[in-house]
Amino acid sequence: MSPAQPAVFLRAAVAFDGTSLVASGPIDRVALAVKRATARRKATAREIVVLDAVTSDPIELDLRGSETEILARLVEEEVPIDPARGPGRPRLGVIGREITLLPRHWEWLASQPGGASAALRRLVDQARTTNASKDRVRVAQERCYRFMVATLGGAYDFEEATRALFALERAKYIGLSESWPQDARDHARKLAEAAFTA
Repeated sequence: MSPAQPAVFLRAAVAFDGTSLVASGPIDRVALAVKRATARRKATAREIVVLDAVTSDPIELDLRGSETEILARLVEEEVPIDPARGPGRPRLGVIGREITLLPRHWEWLASQPGGASAALRRLVDQARTTNASKDRVRVAQERCYRFMVATLGGAYDFEEATRALFALERAKYIGLSESWPQDARDHARKLAEAAFTA
């Protein structure tokens, strides 16, 4: 990475100190903000939680060393590396992976036009089309719930709000979350809205 061509991080993150937002945005900016916030804190303070802004999956950041060293490590971690060529047709986006089926499943797949791989692709595409709406709702609910557990686990009405989220009761969820700390509440509501409107 040369100074003339800085890395562009497409992955976005959010960082929370308890229920207070520390930073949000591209992962490099969030990492540096967490580094600075950590340096200002007491050693006994709770750890700052860093999550993927889209999936709410936890992100482990290596904050050792200088800011330049942190950014250099992020470049290595975030830039995709082409895997060694294996099964499949990488140029067409086909990835070879292993699946486990019973003999009767393999027999049925082998008898389908185009063979097992083509039949599996057709089945997956059909299931994706049929369940697309349900899948969007489920994924949005899971993302919101992961965030809530990471930052709001002890919040008042947490359990009831969780039930409202999974029951798709928007008004009830909004009402139950009203007393939560603002930063975490606003982010949780933003994630929940994706489930309510999916």
